[in-house]
Parts: sequence; C-alpha cells; structure tokens
Amino acid sequence: MKLMKNIKRDNTPNQRRQKAPPAFIPWRFGVICGFVVLALGALIARAAYIQVLDPGKLIQEGDMRSLRVKALPSARGIISDRNGEPLAVSVPVQAVWADPVQIFKNGGLAQVDRWHALADVLGLDRKALLNRLEQNQSRRFIYLQRQVSPAMAAYVNKLKLPGIGLKDESRRFYPSGEVSAHLIGVTGIDSHGLEGVERTYDGWLTGEPGRRTVRKDRYGRVVENISLKQREPGKPLSLSIDQRLQAVAYRAVKQAVADYQATSATVIMADVRTGEILAMVNAPSYNPNNRDQLQSFRMRNRSITDAMEPGSTIKPFVVLAALENGVADENTIIDTGNGLMQIGGSRVRDVSQVGKADLAQILKKSSNIGVSKLSLAMPVDAVLGMYSGVGLGDASGINLIGEAQGFFPDRRRWSDFERATLSFGYGISTTPIQLLRAYATLGGMGVNRPLSILKTEQVIPGRQVASVENTRKLLNMLETVTQKGGSAFRAGVPGYRVGAKTGTAKKAVAGGYSDEYIAMTAGLAPISNPRLAMVVVVNEPQGDKYYGGLVAAPIFAEVMESALQILNIPPDAGTREELKVVSHRGKTHAGT
Repeated sequence: MKLMKNIKRDNTPNQRRQKAPPAFIPWRFGVICGFVVLALGALIARAAYIQVLDPGKLIQEGDMRSLRVKALPSARGIISDRNGEPLAVSVPVQAVWADPVQIFKNGGLAQVDRWHALADVLGLDRKALLNRLEQNQSRRFIYLQRQVSPAMAAYVNKLKLPGIGLKDESRRFYPSGEVSAHLIGVTGIDSHGLEGVERTYDGWLTGEPGRRTVRKDRYGRVVENISLKQREPGKPLSLSIDQRLQAVAYRAVKQAVADYQATSATVIMADVRTGEILAMVNAPSYNPNNRDQLQSFRMRNRSITDAMEPGSTIKPFVVLAALENGVADENTIIDTGNGLMQIGGSRVRDVSQVGKADLAQILKKSSNIGVSKLSLAMPVDAVLGMYSGVGLGDASGINLIGEAQGFFPDRRRWSDFERATLSFGYGISTTPIQLLRAYATLGGMGVNRPLSILKTEQVIPGRQVASVENTRKLLNMLETVTQKGGSAFRAGVPGYRVGAKTGTAKKAVAGGYSDEYIAMTAGLAPISNPRLAMVVVVNEPQGDKYYGGLVAAPIFAEVMESALQILNIPPDAGTREELKVVSHRGKTHAGT
C-alpha cells in the first residue's frame, strides 16, 4: 500500500511538470542568434574600419608609445677674418635635463645630499631646484641648465641621479673677445644670432640638423632603426676685417675713453679700392663669452647706429661741390674778413681769423665763413646732391641689421643761415660708417662704392660721382690740413702723405644743443695713391680738450700708422726721421 501511494504521489501533475524536458522556443533562439551575429558583425566592421579604412590613429598611438626621434644638432658655421683667423667657433657642450615622473618613481628627492651636489655644480639654488621638481611631478622633461662644460657634465653623470639626463648641444665661443664683439655679435641660448654678423647672416651660418628615428620597447631598448637624416653643418663666413687692425684700433679707443672720460669712442677703417671694412671697433665693449656683460649700452654697435652732426669733417665735400659746379677753383681767393659774418639775424664765426685765403687754406684752417660763402654761391641742391652722391644719408652697403640712415632735411625753402650751417655740418646727421664711405669715395677718385663687411675677391663696381681731376685737387688740399699749422696737424703719420679733416660738433638735444661735444677726425692715406680711409669719433670727451684736432686726431695718427705698417704699404713722403719734425704731435694746436 505504501508503495502504491508513493507511486501515485510521484505521478502527480506537479511532479510530471518538473521532469518534463525544457520546451524549445524558436523565436527566442532566433533573437539571441541575431544579437550574436549583429555583435560579431559590428566587431568585424569595426576591426575592418580600424585596420583597413582608418588605420592611422592606431598607428599614431603606437608610434607615440614606441617611436622616438633624436635630433642630431649641426655645428654653426665658423666666422673668420680675412686672413682665416677664427672669430667665432662652436664648441660641443651638454644640457642637463630632468624627468620628474622618473625621479619620483625611483625614490624622489630622498637622497638630499646628492641633489644638493647637483644644484651646486649647476650654480642653482638648492631649495629652488628641489621646489621646482616637486611642483612639476607630472612632467616628463625640464631643462635644468643649458650649455654646461664637459667637466660639469661628467660630474653630473657620476652622481647617477634617477631621471637626470644629458643632451648634446653646441656653444658659441669668441676667441677675439671684446675686441670684435660689436661687429661679430652674439648668439642666444638656442644658437641663433642676436646681434651683429651672427644675426644678419644667421641663415647662412645655421646648418640643417640631422634626425635619427628609432623604435623602442617598454624598457627603452632600440628594437628598430627607422630612418637617419644626415646633419648639414653651417657654412663658414669670411669677413673683410683684419684682426690685427681690430686689436690696434680697439686698444686706441679703449685708452681714449679712459684718458678723456668719454662716453664712447669709435674707429672704422676701409680699403678704398674695394670698399672692404678692415676694422670696426667701439668702446666700451663687452665680452660675448660672458653673458653677465650683455647690456644694451655695451652691445650697441655705435659705428652704424649712432647718428651725429658731422661738423667740419663735411667741409671737403662743399669744396668739391664748388669745384664740380665751377663756383671756384684751386686759385680762388675768399675773404673771410675778421672771422665774423652776419647772416640775417645770426652770425657765423671762425675759431681763428683766416683773412683772405684760397680753398686749400680754407680747409687747412677749417674756416666756417669760407665754406659758408661757397655754399651760398651755389644752389642748395648742389651741396645736398654732393652729400648724397658720396653716400651721406644712404645705407652704407654692409647690410648689418640696426644700421641708421641719418637725417637729411627736405625743405622747399632754405634761409641763407641754414644754407651756411649746412656747409659746416649742422642741420644734418650721419653715422660714422656713412662718413667713412664718403671719404672712401674721395680715396677712390670720386667713385662711390658700397662698403662690405665680407671679404671680396674682386672690386665691387662703383658710380663716378665726381671727376678724377677735381677729386685729386681736393686730396692735395686735404694733405695740407695735416701739415704744420693745419687743424689736423696731429693726424700726420711720419713717412706718409696723409689727408684728413677734423670736426667738433655740439650734441643736438630736444630744443637745441647741449654742452657736450663730439670730436671727430676723418681722412685718407697715403695721399699719393689712397689705400686706407678711416673715421675716428670720440663721444662727449670731458675737460678742456674736446676739439677733434686735440682728441680724435692723435688716435687717427696712432691707428693709421700701425695699419700702414701692418699692411706693408710703402711710405710716400721721405724718411721717418725727416717727417718726425713736421708731424711732431707734442706741440699744442687747437683744431676744430
């Protein structure tokens, strides 16, 4: 009975329902398969899109994690003088950099003594270095110090600090130091020119850096070399200057600044046959190898940036204009009276009474009245045309960045007094380099050539702006100015025929003129066959000696004498002993 009851109990509807096999529902199965097929299709489509249609993004992501490009810096071109003497060279140095992520991943700044040693060798403040690293923990690259010496780099390497690395760089070194600093200029921390030749010819001097592309694994090991682009070094540049003349000229201007307590002094010299600049120096100067001296007042190349009123140095061109326009000849006599000439409500004065004098005597005594009468006898366009013809007021041709243009007034009407002052260098302004070009034009027998700071293999063609005959007459007159009794007496060089003109001009300020002076001397040598033209400018000499004949002329003589000897230019005026008596500079003579 029990057995039957159990059997019956097992056959109840509930029990039968539990043991029945699961029912197959086709539509549900179809839905599930459909979703699976759709998901698989989406994955296949996405994979196809990524792999075939748009693979660039994944490739880029992969390259960002494994591809590395290492720059191969190229050396900047060497700058040398006309004799091959190096003036600017690039030396290998290294930069110290940090990876803060790697630093704090490997113990951070726990070893304080070693981090302090790093700060000390790099010349950094200890606390500032540690604070900088802590404040940039998420960054992967920070420069700590650029352009460190090989010895410093070796010390940094021995510290074996995690996350500290070295990177190859180059640093510009200037063997000539402050002697040629204004001309050569200086480069920045990224080796691009900031001033002077370095900036003007930056594209020429800068080479094309190389690139090495490699693939690295997660441990930083190179697993594949992708490509290599060879570096192209910068092109060398040969300047026209002679470093021997640079040294002589710089010594003279540096001494002049000290002797006369002047604000500055400048000497520029050119070869009149080619227009090449042989020397260009200024004082005060700076050492381009010491960045602590990179101050604007020291770095300015005053020979091309500072415009000035040329004073009496411009008088020879008034005389040349008179000769060219037939207003006067070498025998013309001009009456300068008692040294005072009334023009309207103003007066023109001479430093000393000249009386009746020919053109040579007018220049020799630097008569303001004499050249004023010549200027008034000509149209103003004749005088300005001569000034412009010899290069005053125009770019000199050296193409250095920062060159000033000077100032030439453009007026419809000129008063007689303005025309008079125009003849002795007031009312216009020019730069020392432009004045040098004007005198080089005289030395070139009236041929105006652009000046060049680059060494030239052949003579640059020029433009004839004055006749050879009248230019030769003027040169002979200029020679008398350096002889006994002339305003440029102290500019004479024993053994050589020298022609020069001194000038003294008050400095123009807003509303008039100050009590400060500019002393100048410009000239040529040897007069028989001119080879060198030179301009000397001393800015704001202090004391009683401020005339060009007392301050600038002796500098002219010193530098010109050394240059003539260094360049082996033969004497053209007797023996040195004979000329010492004539050009003795001990005698006091106040030139204008």
